[in-house]
Amino acid sequence: MDREVAEEGVRFAVLGPVRVWRGGQELDLGGPQNRAFLAVLLLRAGQPVAVSEIVDALWGPHPPRSAVNVVRRQVGALRRLLEPGLPPRAAGRWLTRDAGGYRLRADDDSLDLLRFRGLRERAAGVVEESPARALELLTRALSLWAGPVASGTAPDVRARLVPGALRREHLAALQEAADAALRAGVPHAVVPGLQQAAADHPLDEPLLARLMLALAAAGRRSEALATYEAARRRLADELGMDPGRELREAHREALLDAAPAPAGEAAGVPLREASGPYPLTVPAQLPHDLGTFTGRRAELAEALGLSGGDGQHTGTVVINAIGGMAGVGKTTLAVHWAHQVADRYPDGQLYVNLRGFDPSGVVTDPGEAVRGFLDALGVPPEQIPPGLDAQAALYRGVLSGRRVLVLLDNARDADQVRPLLAGAPGCLTIVTSRSELTGLVAAHGARSLTLRPFDADQARELLAGRLGAERIAAEPRAADEIATLCAGLPLALACVAARAAIHPHFPLQAVAGELREAHGSLDAFTRSDTSVDVGTVFSWSSRAVSPDANRLFRLLALHPGPDFSVPAAAALAGLPPRQARHALAELSGVHLVNENPPGRYGLHDLLRAHAAELLDARETEAERQAAVDRLFAYYLYGVYAGAAVLAPNDDPVPIPPPAAGTPAETFADDHRALAWVTAEHPVLLAVIDAAAASGRDRLACLLAWSLEPYFDRRGHWHDGVTAQRTAFDAALRLGDPVWEARGLRGLARAEARLGLLGRAGPRLDRALELFAEAGDDIGRAETHRSLGWMSEQQGDLAGALRHNQLALDLFRAAGHRAAQGSVLNSVGWYHALLGEYRQALTHCFEALTVLQEQGDRYGQAATWDSIAYAYHQLGRHPHALLGYRNALALYRDLGVPYLEAESLLRIGDTHLATGDHEGARAAWRQAHALLVGLGHPDADRVADRIRTGTPVRGAV
Repeated sequence: MDREVAEEGVRFAVLGPVRVWRGGQELDLGGPQNRAFLAVLLLRAGQPVAVSEIVDALWGPHPPRSAVNVVRRQVGALRRLLEPGLPPRAAGRWLTRDAGGYRLRADDDSLDLLRFRGLRERAAGVVEESPARALELLTRALSLWAGPVASGTAPDVRARLVPGALRREHLAALQEAADAALRAGVPHAVVPGLQQAAADHPLDEPLLARLMLALAAAGRRSEALATYEAARRRLADELGMDPGRELREAHREALLDAAPAPAGEAAGVPLREASGPYPLTVPAQLPHDLGTFTGRRAELAEALGLSGGDGQHTGTVVINAIGGMAGVGKTTLAVHWAHQVADRYPDGQLYVNLRGFDPSGVVTDPGEAVRGFLDALGVPPEQIPPGLDAQAALYRGVLSGRRVLVLLDNARDADQVRPLLAGAPGCLTIVTSRSELTGLVAAHGARSLTLRPFDADQARELLAGRLGAERIAAEPRAADEIATLCAGLPLALACVAARAAIHPHFPLQAVAGELREAHGSLDAFTRSDTSVDVGTVFSWSSRAVSPDANRLFRLLALHPGPDFSVPAAAALAGLPPRQARHALAELSGVHLVNENPPGRYGLHDLLRAHAAELLDARETEAERQAAVDRLFAYYLYGVYAGAAVLAPNDDPVPIPPPAAGTPAETFADDHRALAWVTAEHPVLLAVIDAAAASGRDRLACLLAWSLEPYFDRRGHWHDGVTAQRTAFDAALRLGDPVWEARGLRGLARAEARLGLLGRAGPRLDRALELFAEAGDDIGRAETHRSLGWMSEQQGDLAGALRHNQLALDLFRAAGHRAAQGSVLNSVGWYHALLGEYRQALTHCFEALTVLQEQGDRYGQAATWDSIAYAYHQLGRHPHALLGYRNALALYRDLGVPYLEAESLLRIGDTHLATGDHEGARAAWRQAHALLVGLGHPDADRVADRIRTGTPVRGAV
């Protein structure tokens, strides 16, 4: 039978889009459900699949009553497709009835999944004698994966179809390829694939371990160390656990035993690479490539031809549209091109949506984008200077000597783009914009690539790719009319194709007629040279979804951020989260929203504009304001819940409980709170701006002040200054002295973190006066704490102690016990720095009791460190080691690597004081690895400490 399959020339594919060829000609499978039915059989090729299993896979727990009959019709249709002329009720050669179900007969010559498994099995048989041959076989096996398994089917169906075991097979093959590459001495061959897989599976420790080993063996040791540090943080943040044995062992090998040390490097003490001032973290930020990319052959060829003499793409290319047309596919082409050449940029790919023409009016600030890139490249936040010019210069310096691809999407103008240009030889910057950006062409030598709407042939190709060639060939005139009604815009064509795919039995002429009769408007984006109104397409598409989904689509125009989650959408629409999730799935199914990454959704700005027009037409002003209030309330209560976990001893402004039905975020620990705020970070910044712009000044203040502990933990001090400045301006508009004082204090603390002490000091002094005039003793106490920290930065330890003692007295008088624990530790710390160790221990042990009582683990870690420091100075080294180790365990669990490095250095100093030189060096090496991963300048001084075996003044 298997020979018969080969003779007929029938081939199947499921490792990517579900496809079938007969005699070299691809067959039209029809809509997503037909593809899903075939995928069920392909994923179990050679085995009988019960009808009940097929029904469960296609419809889940609530199938329609006609499900079994639908399956039978699909069986008949698939048999006729594979064997034209097959008599009714005749037994097929490929699809047979078996054990109460159906079996698809295939082998590794006809099905990519079985071929993948066969190649992997052959590789396992030769890897011992020929790792290079095994790597070749595994590379061929991995090349069969053309995207997500069973793509082209509905997302919820895919989730039921594709077993986790199959995903694990792919990862296992990649890991086997990595092992073979290492044994064959060609680790660079697997690095790009490992990096992509690690981006998709950031918690897979065996995968990450192999990536680290491959990077180190390829001479990219600093990237290997940065990979470990990123994994360690993520495991702590998301799972609350430390790296396992395999990852730790890979880290040890990368640190000590990987590629030969460069000249001048001491054994076991890696130095920063000379190619740049920071050890580069390799970002992989490109959005997913479109699996159904079609057309644009000439434009893609032109893009691929924009290269230097060595074939390496360099410089800047601007992709724009004729007449500023939106929806013409600029981003799709740019992302596809970027994926085509990404392997030529081994130092990473950066991406940002600049939102230059977002109908909300919220345009990405270039400074925010530069800081995001620096963060992605591994530059520690404390080393990012204030001011856009300085940040842009640092960004260009980090890229110097490296090969990085930068994709700047949806740029408004040249001024927004200039600070983000890579500028370095070997880097490629791709810019998409509705504008021509002639300033970049003239001043920076950028090359321009202009897109036009699809012509008739390209439009038919897109429709054929999504609906099947046979369906288009059967009604060519209808397909041409659809292309005309869509103005040749790929976005509009994709929306129509999505709806037509949902109804595979509808004639295309009926689809075209429905579209022709639809009504909608989108005046701002109507082409000047045609009467076609693309808003009609979107109106027609939105009629295909439920009323809940239709209303949610309209309300999404009110969301100010770049993307949103299911709970945020639920709050906006006033729906339970489960209904909101179903509504978003409907909208995604007809291409009115996109999901990237999983669980976060966004709108093309053309669709956002259409949603805004529908909103104005169908929702009253009161309904719109109520939706915004619900959305902002969701974010406010989420931020408050996070702040309560991250800074339990803070004194927030009280807010009323959330209204019934408002989705409420709850966080069991620091990790979950940090993960939520990190995911919502750009959204929250946009919400603060939108709240202030819409007169919701109290909300803007509350959000900014509550985010302060997050900005501190993550080091996003530049964003903190921006947010606190907005809050301060809002507080001034409120005319309330206490709110003005809080605004002054918040802005001063953010500025002080950036070293702007000259600005921060006067603001804190004024805040102290306002709190005193208002009789707000808690406000005074918090301000004294901030003044104490500033005094320490200026070298005035006595002043720092005095301010914290004043704060402690005020907190005690007010009965604010949670804050007392933190301030008691500060008082003890300054006593220790002044050499008053007995007083230090008295205050710190009292602090520890309060902090344990309050459950403040961050404060406990700092207090254990203070206690250990005092014991060390008293010569009680065993007690000091115990204290430092307690601090270290907490810092590791909380995911605070810089403070973890501080504790490790002090542990090393204490070991040295006892004569344990090996113990000292071991602790210092661990600290050095952390500092290298952070790109901290003290890494060099710690390396000197390891070489000389003595502490170095000024380090950490």
